[in-house]
Amino acid sequence: MRRLLTLLPLLSLAGCAAGAPMITGLPPVQVTASGETQPVGTNRADAADDPAIWVDPANPNHALIVATDKKAGLHVYDLAGKDIAFTQAGLVNNVDVAGDIIVASDRNDGVNAHLAVFRLDAEGPAIIPRGRAAAGTGEAYGLCLKKSAPGQPITAALIVKDGTVRVGTLTLVEGAAPGFAVVWEHKIPTQSEGCVFDGDTLYVGEEDGGIWELKPDGKGATARLVAPVDNQRLVADVEGLATIDHKGERYLIASSQGDNAYAVFRLPGMDYVGRFAVAAGAYGATSETDGIEAVAGNFGPDYPDGIFLAQDGDNGALAQNFKLVRWDRIAAALGL
Repeated sequence: MRRLLTLLPLLSLAGCAAGAPMITGLPPVQVTASGETQPVGTNRADAADDPAIWVDPANPNHALIVATDKKAGLHVYDLAGKDIAFTQAGLVNNVDVAGDIIVASDRNDGVNAHLAVFRLDAEGPAIIPRGRAAAGTGEAYGLCLKKSAPGQPITAALIVKDGTVRVGTLTLVEGAAPGFAVVWEHKIPTQSEGCVFDGDTLYVGEEDGGIWELKPDGKGATARLVAPVDNQRLVADVEGLATIDHKGERYLIASSQGDNAYAVFRLPGMDYVGRFAVAAGAYGATSETDGIEAVAGNFGPDYPDGIFLAQDGDNGALAQNFKLVRWDRIAAALGL
């Protein structure tokens, strides 16, 4: 999220397109995008927000991108960036996928949170609404799903805009509205949005604070700030979070929105390994990135060892979109 610094009216927000970031962290290595999606439908606005990647269970070399226009609905793109499906859903912020189920944080009701649930018809392609699940009071904001085996219950983490994290089970019964049963809850001190699961551990990005590690403990969680905003590795806002496996190791990637970079940490110890930026190239640089996603795998000659996907907050004269980067080029630049 980009916020106006009301006490400094002559200065633009860190990382905004009008000029260089006010604060820059450690120098990132530079990579360039290998592709980009068509722009979202809402022009001249902060609209594109969060992407997810669906991998075809019948053909793991085939994938699609699901992404939010947070003022209008959900798009599906192929890996060439073509917009192949859209559904109107109003104010949907973050999105994730589990099997053929798409779940988004639904901000259409600013008082009571909901999860918007859809089914992805990859053959159509089409996005088919399944209904909304009530998720307690507050404005729904961040969201991520735990990766689980097909047929297993879907575990979702919903983050209310004030930093309240609710983790629970999403139930889907044909012919009935979806349900969301909270299993545990924890309050992050201030506004938070990005999140990603690593097994049962949940990592949450507090925009002005840093990355929190939450481990469930009964109806609550044991919380630890594992990567604070230090204006070196992370420059506020801390936005999207993603994980990826590479050469037997798992890495967490965080959007350091304040200086248009991405910090990379090795899990489970959150050991810092470096930073990268998506520089200007055939598809342009990324800046002001909100949501990110990453997935390992061979998706053909354009993405032979995985994909990193980032929202681009400044797509020139066009509406915002999402940039695709070969993961092997990021890994090589970081020496992983």
